[in-house]
Amino acid sequence: MAPSQDSLPLSGIRVLDLTRVRAGPTAVRQLGDWGADVVKIEMPEGLEAGDPLGGPRQGSDFQNLQRNKRGMTLNLKDPRGMAVFRRLAAEADVIVENFRPDVKGRLGIDYESLKAINPRIILASISGFGQDGPYRDRPGFDQIAQGMGGLMSITGLPGQGPVRVGIPIADLTAGIFCSQGILLALIERERSGIGQWVQTSLLQAQIFMLDFQAARWLTEGEVPKQAGNNHPTAIPTGVFETSDGYINIATTGQKIWERFCRAIGAEELIANPDYANTKLRSTNRDRLNAEIAVKLQSESSDTWIDRLNVAGVPCGQIYAIDQVFSDPQVRHLNPQATIDSPHVGKLTLLRQPMTLSRTPSHMELYPPALGEHTDEILREAGFAAEEIAELARERIV
Repeated sequence: MAPSQDSLPLSGIRVLDLTRVRAGPTAVRQLGDWGADVVKIEMPEGLEAGDPLGGPRQGSDFQNLQRNKRGMTLNLKDPRGMAVFRRLAAEADVIVENFRPDVKGRLGIDYESLKAINPRIILASISGFGQDGPYRDRPGFDQIAQGMGGLMSITGLPGQGPVRVGIPIADLTAGIFCSQGILLALIERERSGIGQWVQTSLLQAQIFMLDFQAARWLTEGEVPKQAGNNHPTAIPTGVFETSDGYINIATTGQKIWERFCRAIGAEELIANPDYANTKLRSTNRDRLNAEIAVKLQSESSDTWIDRLNVAGVPCGQIYAIDQVFSDPQVRHLNPQATIDSPHVGKLTLLRQPMTLSRTPSHMELYPPALGEHTDEILREAGFAAEEIAELARERIV
């Protein structure tokens, strides 16, 4: 049975969503999936200049990001629209935006202005490079952050040149970190009674995701290089060819190394002094990988995966996306859910990747049409029918 809205962890939290493209909607999706009442605010039809940001409304990308939200239109560039927004902000818990930093001041939605309306408000801001500093006004984009954050220098084959990863990882992680900051601010507000300004950026998120690669530079002064499919420190770990494809194998530590050698029928590698420890295996990586390749090309991927798993050696298939969702363990985990949308029909999207035993996440609301819930939201905020009609006539909503 699906959880009731009131039982969800963020039930009762009202979020005003001013975000667009990906990083911001990712942050807000985290809140909506756990029960927050999200109001997605967009410009009225015909007032948005240029192509729609975030791709076609009916497209999979937009639909994937915008579930569990109600939608309204509001012209924030008009003073009358800002007056409406301030009435909404006075009763909200969280406002999330990913405008360029200078835009907030022009619109009057900077933190100091919002705090004067509602001291409990939490403003969450995602930018390309930060809310201040020499690059604050630069437009941000995921691949730019991947490059400036060092990721592209360590991705790809040695000598290949910089390579971006296959997902917008700076956008996605900035959004997830932003939602984490919002949750922390909500918890802190329970003690202090006041809100605060949560900030992150694509560049900060990307640098944080360097993790141990950054630590190699910060603590040891070592600049990591591209290593292709080889793990930079655990040897041999990487992609290996079999008789019918490729598999991943990870041999971390001496005991797993020895189990691996026995499982592939290469006990002689254990006794070889050139491979006696991790450092030597790293030094002689290319020769070692070539010897392993000869062994592995004699059997199929499934044969090796079965044999290595029995031996306790981490390994796995390398799937195309369609194969991912056919895997028996993935099917058991059931990572997707289907909701009915009057706009696109049945819509299958990914669930949250963590579960809570009593209050699981939900997927209840289909992504809204432009302005689908405008009248409903304004009525909840105390606007009379005549006021709503006037706002519509004036194209404020």
